[in-house]
Amino acid sequence: MSYFIRPATVEDVDEILRLVVDLATYEKEPESVKATPELYRKNLFETPYAHTLLAISGSPDAPGKAVGMAMYFFNFSTWTGKPGIYLEDLFVDPEYRGKGVGKALFGELGKVAEEKDCARIDWQVLKWNTPSIEFYEKTLGASAMSEWMGMRLQGSQIQNLRKFRQDSS
Repeated sequence: MSYFIRPATVEDVDEILRLVVDLATYEKEPESVKATPELYRKNLFETPYAHTLLAISGSPDAPGKAVGMAMYFFNFSTWTGKPGIYLEDLFVDPEYRGKGVGKALFGELGKVAEEKDCARIDWQVLKWNTPSIEFYEKTLGASAMSEWMGMRLQGSQIQNLRKFRQDSS
């Protein structure tokens, strides 16, 4: 199975959404996907809050469908004084797993990190996702951040932060 890696373009929005839905289905939460093609066009390409690398079946001269993706954005480390990459999602179609697609996506992500002088690449993985954890630790040599716990505010929780705003008048 041949494939190649390239940055996504606005023409890939539908394929990106398909891969995100496939990922959400794998993670047993397909109903949680609220993204639309319009939101991806706006937030990935018009005002690029995030970037996506795609693994495409075939070759650059004869491309097929998207079979994997790595969606990421830049953050900043106060401790290192350098930017970092946060890998929001990585997904490879089941039929392409074990074929080097995940490694190739990480390889390209590493190239971006080196070009931007990033100190870190961070991401999260579900605790039950043993195959991915093993890949990250054994193949990539990643270190689990067991002392850190993810926290999140969303929807009305963000709106509740209004009560902490200082009156600017």
